[in-house]
Amino acid sequence: MARVRDDQAVVVIEKSSGGLGAFLTGLAVGAGLALLLAPMSGEEARTQIADRARRLRERAEEEMDDLSDSVESGYERARASVEAGLETARKRFDKGKTRAGDAVDAGKAAVRSARDELDRRLAETRKGRAEQGADDA
Repeated sequence: MARVRDDQAVVVIEKSSGGLGAFLTGLAVGAGLALLLAPMSGEEARTQIADRARRLRERAEEEMDDLSDSVESGYERARASVEAGLETARKRFDKGKTRAGDAVDAGKAAVRSARDELDRRLAETRKGRAEQGADDA
């Protein structure tokens, strides 16, 4: 039923529930018509249904195999990528660790060198004062 409101068509849909009785009646009528209009015997229909079910099952198995292969391949690629990333991170860590060790060793060498230089100058200063003290006496 259509009504016009403000120069625009408005469609109103009225719903009524058919209920379970209407469904069962339609089911019975459809089943009866299918039996009357079936182009083949029951045995032929069962054979055809079984063949279709077998082909459908085979196709589903093929699709599952393809999907499984695809998922496995994606998993392997992701795993290889993660392993490569981990290996790169390990190499960078080891390189940084080596550099840090080298820097620590260089720092220790610089400290030893500075300490040796300080000890040498201190010894020279003491020696100079001792000689100066001996000259003053």
